[in-house]
Amino acid sequence: MDVATLRQQLNGQAPAMVYVVLGTQGILQQQARDAFMGLIPEAERVMNVGSYDMETTPLATAIDDAMSAPFFGERRLVLINKPYFLTGSPAKVKVNHDLDALKSYLEHPEPSTVLVLMAPYEKLDNRKGLVKELKKVAVEVSAAPLSEQDARHQVEQQLLSDGYRLANGAMDELVRRTNADYGLMMANLKKLELLAYQTKQISQGDVIGLVPQSLDENVFDLITAVLKRDQAQALDIYQQLLETNHEPLQLNALLVGQFRLLIQIKVLSSRGLSQGTLASRLKVHPYRVKIGMQTARRFQMNDLVRAYLGLICCEKALKTTARDPELLFQLFMLQFAKKAG
Repeated sequence: MDVATLRQQLNGQAPAMVYVVLGTQGILQQQARDAFMGLIPEAERVMNVGSYDMETTPLATAIDDAMSAPFFGERRLVLINKPYFLTGSPAKVKVNHDLDALKSYLEHPEPSTVLVLMAPYEKLDNRKGLVKELKKVAVEVSAAPLSEQDARHQVEQQLLSDGYRLANGAMDELVRRTNADYGLMMANLKKLELLAYQTKQISQGDVIGLVPQSLDENVFDLITAVLKRDQAQALDIYQQLLETNHEPLQLNALLVGQFRLLIQIKVLSSRGLSQGTLASRLKVHPYRVKIGMQTARRFQMNDLVRAYLGLICCEKALKTTARDPELLFQLFMLQFAKKAG
C-alpha cells in the first residue's frame, strides 16, 4: 500500500502488528513515521514509543522493547530504523545483531505492539530467509519515489487541503523546476503558500520567483544550447553554473552523464521500449527519461556522440592542465560547431 492508504487505514481501523516501510523517498518515510506516531497519544510517547537505529544499536534491544507491555496505554510503538541486514548490501558498521530474535518475534508478534521496520532502500534481499519470513507477516508500505503523475496529484491534494489553488502553468513550472521530485515539490509548498496567503492562488510567476531551478534542469538547458550550437547561451549557462559554486569537474561529469543517458535513451527507445521500461532499465526517475526522450528525438545520434566524446576530452584537459575551465568549454563549443559544418 502507499502512504496515503496507510494513513486512511490507521485512522479507521486497528493497526497490524508488523509493518515494513520500504523506499528511498525521504518525505514519504517521514509521513509514514508521523502516521504511526499518531497511534500513540502524545502524553504516552515517552514511555510507549521506542526508536532504534540499527547502525548503532543491537537489534535485540529493539526486540526486547517490542516484547514489553505498554506502560499505562493501549499499545506500544517500536521503530526499527535502517535495517540494513535485510538488504544485499555489505555491512558498513560493526553492530552485533541477533537476527534469530527478530525471526522468533515474527513467528509470535506481541499483540499490543506495532513493530515498524523503516527501510530507506530500493529493495530488500528476497533470497534471505529473514526477509521471506518478514514478508509473510508484515504489511508493506511503499516509500518509493512517486511518478510525475502521482507527485502532481499528492501536491494538488495538499494544496486543496490547505485551501490553495494553482493558476494555469504553475504546476507545470513546479514540476519542471524540481524534476518532478515529490520531496522538493513539497519542500517548496510552504513558501509558495506564504507568498499567496491573501489571494490563495499560486501563479506561474510565483513559482518562477521562489523555486530555484534544479541542477539537472539547468544541465538539460545547457545540453539543449550545446546541441543547437548556440554558443552565447551555452557559455552564459555554463558561467552561471560556475558562479553558483559548481566545480568545473563536477559540472563536466554531469554533462557527460546526461549525454550518456541521452544516447542510451536514443538507442533503447528506437527498439520500442516505453518510458516506464526505460526508467526501470536505466535506474533513473521517469521524469528524467521523459525529458530525455523529448530531447533525444530532436537531435541526431551523431551529434549526441560527438558532444559526448568532446566532453570526455574536456574532462581529460580539466584533470591534466591548469587551463581556464570556461576557455576549455568555449573551445569544446567551437570544435563541436565546426565539425557540424
